[in-house]
Amino acid sequence: MDRYDIIVVGSGPGGYVAAIRAAQLGKKVALVEKAEAGGVCLNWGCIPTKALLKSAQLYQHCTSAEQYGIKVRGEISPDLEQIVARSRSVAETMSKGVQFLLKKNKIELIAGFGRLVAPHRLDVDGVEYEADHIILATGASPREMPFMKIDGCHILSSRHALTLDRLPESMIVVGSGAIGSEFAWFYAALGVKVTIVEYLPHLMPLEDEEVSKTVERAFRKMRVGVLVSTSVKEVRINAEGRCEVDIEGKKGAETLTSDVVLSAVGIKSNIEGIGLEDAGVEIERGKVKVDAFYRTTAPGVYAIGDIVPGQALAHAASAEAICCVEAICGLDPSPVDYSSIPACVFSSPEVASVGVTEQKLQADGIAYKVGRFPFTASGKATAAGDREGFVKLLFSEEDDRLLGAHLIGNGVTEMIGEVALAKKAGIKAHDIARTIHAHPTMNEGIMEAAEVALGVAIHL
Repeated sequence: MDRYDIIVVGSGPGGYVAAIRAAQLGKKVALVEKAEAGGVCLNWGCIPTKALLKSAQLYQHCTSAEQYGIKVRGEISPDLEQIVARSRSVAETMSKGVQFLLKKNKIELIAGFGRLVAPHRLDVDGVEYEADHIILATGASPREMPFMKIDGCHILSSRHALTLDRLPESMIVVGSGAIGSEFAWFYAALGVKVTIVEYLPHLMPLEDEEVSKTVERAFRKMRVGVLVSTSVKEVRINAEGRCEVDIEGKKGAETLTSDVVLSAVGIKSNIEGIGLEDAGVEIERGKVKVDAFYRTTAPGVYAIGDIVPGQALAHAASAEAICCVEAICGLDPSPVDYSSIPACVFSSPEVASVGVTEQKLQADGIAYKVGRFPFTASGKATAAGDREGFVKLLFSEEDDRLLGAHLIGNGVTEMIGEVALAKKAGIKAHDIARTIHAHPTMNEGIMEAAEVALGVAIHL
């Protein structure tokens, strides 16, 4: 029976990062993966989705070129087959990159489905392996609702939505988190009649309410139907092969019809069938119970990523991976600071946030002050012809520390790193306001928002 210092199960952003960090620290490592290297994120999630969005963004630039003094001759139309092919090529490139890194770090990639048979033993398709430490990073899958069974033809998961062979005339998107909002924007941008149905009172319900309302206005400007505070009761396929969606909302019960329905109602942890019970790993509220360093209740078994409590984000899984491995190797790492993990939605306008929302501060009775800078006052945004959105910073009234940041607009997903660092480091409003930012940039909005909070704004 082959024995390793560390075996990692799952090769997504949590798993492959854990394997590489362990190898860097001199451990003999194996990585178990039942599908493509890189997991869902690189192959069927974050990366190929961004490739689709880039194509849609370029299409929109072409159709609005005359606003910038550019004349485009001939018909401009999206070719979904080529858009999808490019997306798959990007995913394949990134997967090959992970394979290269694993080989470079002398990590053995074991193909198959990993299942615990005891605390230090793992079965992979009938072959057993031993390890001093086993790290579970099995990720998550799209959640399926009993009234909306995914068939891959009429009712789609995000994976199906990545590889459609034709543009439907109409689509109903159920759920407006990152996945639902990004696909809604992508298909709407290519000319599909899209309706978003959200159970909660606002789109992107985890975001600051002011951001959510701005997102709603942006979608409605694209002629996307937005139904909030609305529940889906049942989805049927009629005799014509169209989807009938029974909903109940502010106007009471009604039935919507569309060519396809995208189910974007969240994800579920991949914890079934991986031998947790056999190894003595406890589950709590559908997640693996872990401590601050991702030790489970079974000796030598660890869990990270979407199967443990915390944000289900690729970069969160990577941070957990490094913390977990360094703890195993005795490096005494600091626990992951979940309050400083940024979140992004790559629709248009983009959304990025870190820390608490204004509504959370109000609910907790915490005194705060707001610095808000609209991109209508930004020279760079005006020159780019994209002035929608704002930077909103929340500071403690007591000591001026940054508590939360909420950005919406062009390119804000590239700006969030600065305020995430400021949040983690306990930076104060004065420090941000007096950090000289290059002009003209969108990033100036962060400095300007801090100046507003201090009452020393120049441009507002």
